[in-house]
Amino acid sequence: MTDLNTIGEIGLIERIRQATPAPAHAETVRGIGDDAAVFDWGDDYGLLATDMLVEGIHFDLTYVPLKHLGYKAIAVNVSDIAAMNGLPIQVTVNIGLSSRFPVEAVDELYEGIRAACEAYNVDLVGGDTTASRSGLIISVSVLGKVPKELITYRNTAQPNDVVCVTGDLGAAYLGLQLLEREKQVFLADPNMQPNLSEERAYLVERQLRPDARTDVVHELRDLGVLPTAMIDISDGLASELLHICRQSGTGAVIFDENIPVDDQTHLGADEFKISPITASLNGGEDYELLFTVRPQEFDKLANNPRITAIGYLTNDPNQITLATKAGQQTPIRAQGWEAMQK
Repeated sequence: MTDLNTIGEIGLIERIRQATPAPAHAETVRGIGDDAAVFDWGDDYGLLATDMLVEGIHFDLTYVPLKHLGYKAIAVNVSDIAAMNGLPIQVTVNIGLSSRFPVEAVDELYEGIRAACEAYNVDLVGGDTTASRSGLIISVSVLGKVPKELITYRNTAQPNDVVCVTGDLGAAYLGLQLLEREKQVFLADPNMQPNLSEERAYLVERQLRPDARTDVVHELRDLGVLPTAMIDISDGLASELLHICRQSGTGAVIFDENIPVDDQTHLGADEFKISPITASLNGGEDYELLFTVRPQEFDKLANNPRITAIGYLTNDPNQITLATKAGQQTPIRAQGWEAMQK
């Protein structure tokens, strides 16, 4: 028997993809292998994304408020729709509950779910509830759409494209380190109050209540910019960049000094003696967008404060590197979250 750890999550998904029969319906445009499945709806493509959050793997209720968890469960799925250059329409929510959860706890969870649905203008249209013997399980599916001429995949980037990211990176990982540290302090002495100072609030917020970048999807459309490839940053910048390069058959050069890092992330990284670039490359859960554009298109984005150019693609798929100010180039490897090793 083969241990799951030997192939990891990406290897398992690829194994399932290879064993999946070809689509039997003409409406199925794309299945496994991107941020969302794609269906032909006539003038538009329909998009379907799904994700699961499992207690003890993806969240710890010691420090995660149920309202924030409900919001995050929707946001991380909406982020997959945004990564296809689409906008969400409807969601379904399935939950597995153990007997330790009172009705009021479920109410709090759904308060966060409803807040996210309102924020992203999506309808909560159904779901399922069941008993669970392993804590809380949340499974969300999001239906979205995108005009056919605007659909964006992972495998359509080209050499010389400019590599861009939205927002800033690494904050969610540092927020997780803060929360885990305070949990250990609490376990050692339940009378101790959490030391989550106001100047660290941004890091904690980025971990507990991330936002999907549907605003950037609207902005790209307004500017008339169509990315050549796009993916959301859930497992770290390095992992997502490798997805685009491997699926598009390109290499890349990323400049470490261009990676956007918030001041609070720098301070948090100093506190935990972690490189902020390492946190950005491998931390994950930022839910920003990583995308590529043709050089002539980037002029439309050059002065946008929410979008940063961090490098460019090359025609050598064997060279995906991080360049330093000193002129050194280091191979980029994915070291982010790995589901099968939890």
